[in-house]
Amino acid sequence: MTDSTLSPEALREKYEQERLKRVRAEGNAQYVELKTYKDYDADPYTPLIPREPLDIETDAVIVGAGWGGMTTAAFLRKNGVNDFRIIDKAGDFGGTWYWNRYPGCMCDVESYCYLPLLEETGYMPTKKYAHASEIFAYAQQLGRKYDMYENAIFQTEVVDAVWNEDSQRWHLTTTRGDKIATRFFVICGGVLHKAKLPGIPGIRDFQGEAFHTSRWDYAVTGGGPEEPMTNLGDKIVGIIGTGATAVQAVPKLAEAAKHLYVFQRTPSAVSVRNQQETDPAWFAEMSKTPGWQQARIDNFTGMITGKKPEVDLVDDGWTEILGNDTKRPPRDEEDAKYLELLDYQQMQKIRDRITETVKDPATAEKLLPWYKVSCKRPCFHDDYLPAFNRDNVTLVDTDGHGVERITANSVIANGQEYPVDILIYASGFEVLTFYTHRLGFDPKGNGGVSMSEAWAKGPNTLFGIHTNGFPNMMMNSAIQGGQDVNFAYTLTQTGKQIAYTISEALSRGATTVEPKPTAESEWFDVIMGTLASYGAYFADCTPSYLNNEGGAPSDYDMKCGCSRGSALDWVKILEAWRERGDLTGLELTTKS
Repeated sequence: MTDSTLSPEALREKYEQERLKRVRAEGNAQYVELKTYKDYDADPYTPLIPREPLDIETDAVIVGAGWGGMTTAAFLRKNGVNDFRIIDKAGDFGGTWYWNRYPGCMCDVESYCYLPLLEETGYMPTKKYAHASEIFAYAQQLGRKYDMYENAIFQTEVVDAVWNEDSQRWHLTTTRGDKIATRFFVICGGVLHKAKLPGIPGIRDFQGEAFHTSRWDYAVTGGGPEEPMTNLGDKIVGIIGTGATAVQAVPKLAEAAKHLYVFQRTPSAVSVRNQQETDPAWFAEMSKTPGWQQARIDNFTGMITGKKPEVDLVDDGWTEILGNDTKRPPRDEEDAKYLELLDYQQMQKIRDRITETVKDPATAEKLLPWYKVSCKRPCFHDDYLPAFNRDNVTLVDTDGHGVERITANSVIANGQEYPVDILIYASGFEVLTFYTHRLGFDPKGNGGVSMSEAWAKGPNTLFGIHTNGFPNMMMNSAIQGGQDVNFAYTLTQTGKQIAYTISEALSRGATTVEPKPTAESEWFDVIMGTLASYGAYFADCTPSYLNNEGGAPSDYDMKCGCSRGSALDWVKILEAWRERGDLTGLELTTKS
């Protein structure tokens, strides 16, 4: 069923049939935490370094050492705030890029837009889409440039955070027995922070080697992120998942394994990646212009969010696919039909590429994505589809139902047993689960009220950063904040906003900063104003993390939405707020 002449009505029916196959009543509950099974959550990269517990006081504590935490720290330095600490469970900086070291891993947004503060560091990415090892090394470079290592507390997790009204400090305790008092408490839990496993029956029973892609075990596979996996030549490997991670890992596994089984519930939409080496002369010329990176980011963001500039500077798969925003509010009934048809046509190009690339018609048919362009994060790769032309690669399509069961040495799918030596879970990260669950702790604000209590019916925030009842606490997340396919962009802009607010509070002698409830309500109205058409777009999408796995939204879910308008508009709001300089919507107090 690949005929591009299919009518919109026929395609709409096909999309709905495929969606219904994948809807599961348990929604996000179909997934479980890594720590639930064996030692899947252990750090395979850095041995635990013993240390004595800390008993310290500081101006600010940042939880999370990924882009959100690092850019917040960098802007604190820029604003003259140097007394801060950064806490992370990892053994180094990088966040997602510390954990994601699986073979083939790279960013899917071009490096010149994605890597934060490139103009400040003067670094030239080696490729248009940098590999994970290079991104991790860049995070380390950023940590050195802004002297973050002296402020870092690695291999440590916050277990409790309590606001003390008398001292007007947040008091934190950690897994290492630390006691930390801080004026400001900044949570950078990240967009892709907490890895998850599919709750497949029998997952505990598997006796072979198994791991999640964010905890890749090179002791098992051999090799390294940039080296061939030398231990797989006589091994049968199974990988569960075909999302953005598997699209990158599968080609490398296919090259190394005796045989590879790829277990698929929902195919990804995979377009051309067109990887390129960076031309040093071109980069040098581009970077001569002050503000070049922000201008390029703005150009890219405008291209993919309906604010098309005259020239497409990035010119890649993202700008081609999303250059016409099919999620935008239609002007009338005719425009709605136009957007629907355009969306179908864009997806048909992707389906045509699959049938042209994959030689076996039956396999190609199973790899076809039957949903709208933005229902799942689009993928880009030049080697994923050709991997299915190899004799040692078998696609096990489960027709939307997923793997049935796991035994001591096999995966059961479609009633058939597939013996494997090694099992790899490419099952992604939690995105729309309750915020405190993802964090791993439940902050307690005024009167000892926990966030889980205060947010039981949904979050209330100003800019997605401040929440009433939790003085001096700030968040860098997507909840009621900005969103963009370039996660680093919104994390960086939020980090800039947070650092500005902290520095202003300190310079004004404020002891507490807290949003007014009226300001939270007004901000929620701004967020809701961007959601109408986008909510309708995602409502009939195939299940994914973008629509709560197709589950019925709770009151909490309904209020968790991020701004669905252009990130450019969201950034302008923050910039205008800072330019006014009056901290509108925040109440600053000074202890008498």
